Amino acid sequence: MAQLKEIKERISSVKSTRKITSAMKMVSSAKLSRAQRNAAGMLPYSDAMHHILRSVLSVGSDFETSLAKQRTVERVAIVAFSSDSSLAGSFNSNVVKELRKTLSAYAHLPKEKIFIYTIGKKVFEAAGKLGYTVTQNFEGLAARPNYDVLAAFAGELIAQFNAAAVDKVEVIYHHFKSAGSQVLTRDVLLPLTLDEEHDAPNEQDGGILPDYIVEPSANEVLAELLPKSLKLKLYTMLLDSSASEHAARVVAMQLATDNADELIGDLTIDYNKSRQQSITSELLDIIGGSMK
Repeated sequence: MAQLKEIKERISSVKSTRKITSAMKMVSSAKLSRAQRNAAGMLPYSDAMHHILRSVLSVGSDFETSLAKQRTVERVAIVAFSSDSSLAGSFNSNVVKELRKTLSAYAHLPKEKIFIYTIGKKVFEAAGKLGYTVTQNFEGLAARPNYDVLAAFAGELIAQFNAAAVDKVEVIYHHFKSAGSQVLTRDVLLPLTLDEEHDAPNEQDGGILPDYIVEPSANEVLAELLPKSLKLKLYTMLLDSSASEHAARVVAMQLATDNADELIGDLTIDYNKSRQQSITSELLDIIGGSMK
């Protein structure tokens, strides 16, 4: 009887856990839908900005900017995106692994010349455990993306790069491809690579780039657009990371719920077997007593 009671209590415990994981999955699904809408709403603006940059660069092909200046890397800034909470599968651990790998690549630099910026509590805690002091942590931004905060931060990075306070800015984040696929990405934010924006004409453009007349001048327009493009790019990374976090949590909670269902089934079978054995044993005792 003691074994039956133990199994019954365990079944009850697993059922309670299943209710929690199922509820968390539903909440994360709702948050994922909102994050996807935010990312989709930003896409037209991002595409338009990219198209304008390509078009203006095709006119001002001799354009030069300090944001594209390549320097020997003596000071580096690393921006890492994670989540504020756990229970998201390997989402946070993958970011931490990539951060560790990135820091290893700059192991030849003194720690005081490596500036770490974290968005998300988990990567902030991990950076401290790795022995590095976080230059700035944006608390709560992972849960509530805010363009103004990211734009101001991007402006600070641009100012530091122009002042040669940092020679390179790298970003670690998850790129959201679909609800079932999030790609861990390590990207260079600064210096810019203008060749990536100035692509060759493609079939979508009819194979020919039009001859634009740009006023006041292509260089002035690009000098205004490029910082805006960087701010947009950093904010898009935040939206990508946010959507990836919720998608990873949906998958993790679904797996946990499925495992709970399987465990409840196994425990129910064990309970029924033990109960049947107990009943059989009692019957045999009764039968044996009556024969005496």
